[in-house]
Amino acid sequence: MNCPVCNGRTIGKVGIEQYYCWDCCVEFSCSSDKVVIYDLEEDGSLIAWDEVPLEAGDLPVALE
Repeated sequence: MNCPVCNGRTIGKVGIEQYYCWDCCVEFSCSSDKVVIYDLEEDGSLIAWDEVPLEAGDLPVALE
């Protein structure tokens, strides 16, 4: 699986269908039709970016 922001491969799983990229320090969640990217704030809260739609064939390996 690659990060949807930086295309890095240092991804950690933090929950069900939730991942963290150690390269660009964002958290993201995957579903069958979209990826939601979050900025992690200093207090631990998550701020969502706009939703990024997935195209056919772009699903992360864990969802295929």
